[in-house]
Amino acid sequence: MTSQENTIAHIKYSVLDLVPALQGHSHQEAMRNSLDLAQHVEQWGYNRFWVSEHHNMVSVISSATVVLLTYLATGTKSIKIGSGGIMLPNHAPLIVAEQFGTLETLFPGRIDLGLGRAPGTDQLTANALRQGKQESVQDFPNAVQELQYLFSKESEDGRVRAIPGEGLEVPIYLLGSSTFSAQLAAKLGLPYAFASHFAPTHLFDALAQYRKYFSLSAKAKKPYTLAAVNIIAADTDKEAQKLATSLHQMAMGIITGQRHPLPPPVDSMEGIWNHQIKAAIESMMHYTFVGSKETIKKQVEAFVRDTQVDELIAVSHIYDHEARLKSFKLFSEIFS
Repeated sequence: MTSQENTIAHIKYSVLDLVPALQGHSHQEAMRNSLDLAQHVEQWGYNRFWVSEHHNMVSVISSATVVLLTYLATGTKSIKIGSGGIMLPNHAPLIVAEQFGTLETLFPGRIDLGLGRAPGTDQLTANALRQGKQESVQDFPNAVQELQYLFSKESEDGRVRAIPGEGLEVPIYLLGSSTFSAQLAAKLGLPYAFASHFAPTHLFDALAQYRKYFSLSAKAKKPYTLAAVNIIAADTDKEAQKLATSLHQMAMGIITGQRHPLPPPVDSMEGIWNHQIKAAIESMMHYTFVGSKETIKKQVEAFVRDTQVDELIAVSHIYDHEARLKSFKLFSEIFS
């Protein structure tokens, strides 16, 4: 092993929270659970806590992402708070710069701006968000560079300025599940986060292209990679496997187009899914690590060894809030 190789002893670990709606529970409770989770993981050494933008989904309630980030940052003290991500085609770059400039002003040094180019919803809702505007291939790269300019000191001489925002240099992360964003992140010298928790197919190609074509920038002297993985940890493998059935049922809803709030776990998925759906879920959720702390540690060690990512982002769809907290606590312990 060379000194340059990453192991779990050398990397950071973080959280991506979709703020899942729970069957039989209110949206307010889900938001309070998200804050409680952020407060706990802050104590357990997690580096950042991201929330993703989604719309028109009964299973997640993170549509007003910036409002939630304000709520989370207000209720925590030091952990980095950010978007994982803001779906930039849904927004004018100026609005995003003003919103995140405001967050950075209120919580200096704690705000991340993760950007994605997917709609975060279905096509009909995307059209409603974008008011019929059609996106071209070049729109996303142009919008990212516009954001970089609006956050820079150079924008102070411009006729259109983000106030607050200009000169704050809010850190930008590009998110993706294909090689497109990897190549763009490399070109712009930005950190790159891969959505391997639900779209694993192009993980290694995207990481390879990002590292190969990375251009040094004022903010990044070397490539920085993050990867999201599903984590379901419990005291025993058997307990964790039961908790994971909530995730399996949620994934089944995505595949069949019948989304529902996150359901409680069941003893077995037999009779709920068929072989075809099971295979599709296992493919989509390939990087889902389920088990005791010891089992999870072996799986994560192999993932880090193979990918050489600099940071892991844990996603954990567990119905019971206390069990979810415990999963994140156990996950943090494998890094110590």
